[in-house]
Amino acid sequence: MSRDLRPADTPEPPYYAVIFTSLRTAGDDGYGETAQRMLEAARRQPGFLGVESVRDGLGITVSYWQSLEAIAAWKADAEHRLAQREARRWYAAFRVRVCRVERASGF
Repeated sequence: MSRDLRPADTPEPPYYAVIFTSLRTAGDDGYGETAQRMLEAARRQPGFLGVESVRDGLGITVSYWQSLEAIAAWKADAEHRLAQREARRWYAAFRVRVCRVERASGF
């Protein structure tokens, strides 16, 4: 997955964050290519605002969305659904959390 070394540039709240926390299994087994395709597909999805991701043992990816409807559409995306079916091959464990961002600050 390509790494943008800056925080995502999000609009004024409210908006939504999907937090995907994961532990990988050993080996790539097509993960890298699929992760890059999913990032590119998410960026094309209506309502996508940005993403931040880091992996140092535990992986944390936070994607930002305009609405719950945009998140539901991404979850239902055909290519994304195919990747979701492979989750047990690439992850020893994962959690998905959806949050409403009420306040944000930074410089």
